[in-house]
Amino acid sequence: MKVIKRDGRAVDYDRTKIQVAIENANKEVKQKERATKTEIKGIINYIEELNKKRMLVEDIQDIIEEKLMEIEKYELAKRYIVYRYTRALVRKQNTTDETILGIIRNENKELAEENSNKNTLLASTQRDYIAGEVSRDLTNRLLLPEKIAKAHADGVLHFHDADYFIQPIFNCCLINIQDMLDNGTVMNGKMVESPKSFQVACTVTTQIIAAVASNQYGGQSVDLKHLGKYLRKSYNKFKNKYTEKYKDQLSEEIIEDLVQERLKTELKAGVQTIQYQINTLMTTNGQSPFVTLFLHLEDDDPYIKENAMIIEEVLRQRYEGIKNETGVYVTPAFPKLVYVLDECNSLKGGEYDYLTKLAVKCSAKRMYPDYISAKKMRENYEGNIFSPMGCRSFLSPWKDEKGNYKFEGRFNQGVVSINLPQVAIVADGDEEAFWKLLDERLELCFEALMCRHYALLGTSSDISPIHWQYGAISRLKKGEKIDKLLFGGYSTISLGYIGVYEMTKLMTGKSHTTKEGHDFAVKVMKHLRKTTDKWKAETNIGFALYGTPAESLCYKFARIDREKYGTIKDITDKGYYTNSYHVDVREKIDAFEKLEFESEFQKISSGGSISYIEIPNMQKNVDALETAVKFIYDNIQYAEFNTKSDYCHECGFDGEIIINKDNEWECPNCGNKDHSKLTVVRRTCGYLGENFWNAGKTKEIKQRVMHL
Repeated sequence: MKVIKRDGRAVDYDRTKIQVAIENANKEVKQKERATKTEIKGIINYIEELNKKRMLVEDIQDIIEEKLMEIEKYELAKRYIVYRYTRALVRKQNTTDETILGIIRNENKELAEENSNKNTLLASTQRDYIAGEVSRDLTNRLLLPEKIAKAHADGVLHFHDADYFIQPIFNCCLINIQDMLDNGTVMNGKMVESPKSFQVACTVTTQIIAAVASNQYGGQSVDLKHLGKYLRKSYNKFKNKYTEKYKDQLSEEIIEDLVQERLKTELKAGVQTIQYQINTLMTTNGQSPFVTLFLHLEDDDPYIKENAMIIEEVLRQRYEGIKNETGVYVTPAFPKLVYVLDECNSLKGGEYDYLTKLAVKCSAKRMYPDYISAKKMRENYEGNIFSPMGCRSFLSPWKDEKGNYKFEGRFNQGVVSINLPQVAIVADGDEEAFWKLLDERLELCFEALMCRHYALLGTSSDISPIHWQYGAISRLKKGEKIDKLLFGGYSTISLGYIGVYEMTKLMTGKSHTTKEGHDFAVKVMKHLRKTTDKWKAETNIGFALYGTPAESLCYKFARIDREKYGTIKDITDKGYYTNSYHVDVREKIDAFEKLEFESEFQKISSGGSISYIEIPNMQKNVDALETAVKFIYDNIQYAEFNTKSDYCHECGFDGEIIINKDNEWECPNCGNKDHSKLTVVRRTCGYLGENFWNAGKTKEIKQRVMHL
């Protein structure tokens, strides 16, 4: 049995703790009032005979009090209650010592696995995690209503990013990089004027990215189209310089060749600055900036030629990769790339199809970029094309006082996710009970989301000048409150969801890819969307339905439900729930059917969505990728490729990882044996999730799926 502590941690049941607690209370009463060893054993046996997989520590203590009253040990029960209350006071004084010491000793494996971009051995990362544990502790004990904290611990909902909740900072944003570059900004109290060249613009952009990342906890996105102007400035500078120097000596054609050669050198250096700065900078979060670069060509852009050159260089350098400490080219985690497919580059004879072919080649080797269909996005967002935020959430369309759409300089206030399979498990096939329970839990989610909103309300712009005063989000005055940016839909606040497939299977007996299952799943999705729309109308806050990746939460919800409700075939037995609306990985459905099917759910989840398709050994299937990209443009708004190949993150090897003579996983290309840098796909079941070490067999990688 697992015992759920007050901070949400699951620990092994230990009967001696009950015995010690009652015996401590025994010492405070007269002999005749004391519980005998037999009576204490009877209480312990009663608890164990409940055969629960999971119990809250408060429930165990309630049972102890009830049993003491049943055997008429009233004075002892009173002493136990006092003892319990005294322990609660001690906990309120300090509940983080062991967790923090575990971080410093690098013994907290849950944190080590939580974020692959953070190295828990580093002092800077440990400092962030220590602060995060203090925040999480205060959040659970003091800042959140008790019912919200309990719902989070029980897997009813997930209150995201509690480790940052103590501070008035937000989730993710679209940086208004155009304003900051064109009008200048201020960092660390120093004026940074508008750049005069592409190289400087790239340097300033990375400085802005680092400053923004250090003052929020989610991802950020930068639209690279704003750099085209600065590449033009560099061109004009070189043109004027060489013309003035060689006008009487060289022809215009030769001068133009010199200018283009110098421009290409600056272009390469500028893009390299962005790539290497992002991967070598360390933010106050103890990791590289979580940033997405948005690659989009607009027909009416006066700098479209320059922006095409920038996109080509970004893709070329991503394809090449970055050298690791041993000098091997590897795939960097950041920046993430999002490439927009439009009429000019959708592989249908457009002028910029060559960029898409390069993007596909890059995807085959490096898994990036992701793809957005401008055609489908215009259908879903009132004709607009804009970047997802770093966390892949989307903003709702919003117009300024002049009636112009605005997306850059906006942000997300925070996220709470609902566990849909658990609603269905509790409803046990009763549809009336399901809808009633769903609404009750949505109301809990609303209250939790409003906690996010209230935490930001009244925040002064001085808390993060880079965001609020110097252009990343706005240009507020010193001391001005950010409140006006929290209302009217300027910022969003998101309801996430997990497990549409499992929920549908429990309620209808069928997958949501079948007619019956589909109708039920869509009905639930539309209800979720209608609910968030209702919240938005009632509060004037930008509530949105958010269906984007939350891989670790897929495991957490499934683990809690398995411990609480036991093993349920095709639901809790897998060790994970499917993310949002996604089709379960074991279903026999081809990539094109999957994308077409999931596109309907993307449209409902206007606050964020992405779909995946898997292509084995992508480097040998570039033609298949091109076909898929064409299909994405016509059928779905946002999609990404995965591969079923093993992969070595040390050297970039995309093939089969071997088991060597010492029974260790090993890359046959570079000899890497570090399990954290190997993705090993088990061919017996096609599982694509996270590998982890079995503590009892240190040389063996086990997987979360039990049936393997």
